[in-house]
Amino acid sequence: MNRRMSSRSVSLTSTFLLLAAGGAAACDNDEYVDQGFYCADANGVIVDEDYCDDDDSYHPGAGFFIWHSSGYSRGYPVGSKLPAGGNKFAYNDVASRSKFGLPTTGKISNGTIKTSVVGKGGSGSGKSSSKSGG
Repeated sequence: MNRRMSSRSVSLTSTFLLLAAGGAAACDNDEYVDQGFYCADANGVIVDEDYCDDDDSYHPGAGFFIWHSSGYSRGYPVGSKLPAGGNKFAYNDVASRSKFGLPTTGKISNGTIKTSVVGKGGSGSGKSSSKSGG
C-alpha cells in the first residue's frame, strides 16, 4: 500500500509541476519591450517629425508614416534609413497611435521610446511609459 501512495504522490507532483510550468510560459507573453518610433517615408528614410504632425496644415503628411521596432534606438538622424525589420502605420492612424500609447494627434518626436506589452498585441493597455528623445 505504501508503494501505491508513493506512486500517486509522484504523479500528482509531476502534474502540478507541468501545470506550473505552463502557467509560467503563459506569463512570458506579457514581457515588456521597448519600441522606438520615427517619422519616415514609405522606404523608411527618416524625415522631420513635422511631416507626421496631423495638426500642422503646412506640412501635409501624405506619404509619411510612423515607423516602429524594438530594434530602433534613439539618435537616428533625419535623412538616414531605418534598420530593417520595422513596421509602419499612417501618421494619422488614431487607432494605431493609441494601441502603442502614443498621442492620438499631433507630433511624435523622432526617437520616442515606448514600453509596450508584447503579449497583448503590442498595446500599451495603460501600462506604457514614455521617454522622448531626438
